[in-house]
Amino acid sequence: MTNAKLEKVIALEGTKKGSILVAHIDEPYGKDSKPIISIGVSLKGDNEPDWKVHIPYENLDELIDVLNEIKKAKD
Repeated sequence: MTNAKLEKVIALEGTKKGSILVAHIDEPYGKDSKPIISIGVSLKGDNEPDWKVHIPYENLDELIDVLNEIKKAKD
């Protein structure tokens, strides 16, 4: 069984109750699988996301870099 820890809930801009949920999950794919970051989006604002993506920690720095590049280009 996975061990998930909700790290942060962020209000989703442009919605009345929507939220972005960021969690750390140990062993997401079974025993001895590597931990990941889970990012979910809930349009209803509950803890059951309508969409989610799992990001391995090994990809986190590159993902942050590209998100910052996209944000900078928009500004």
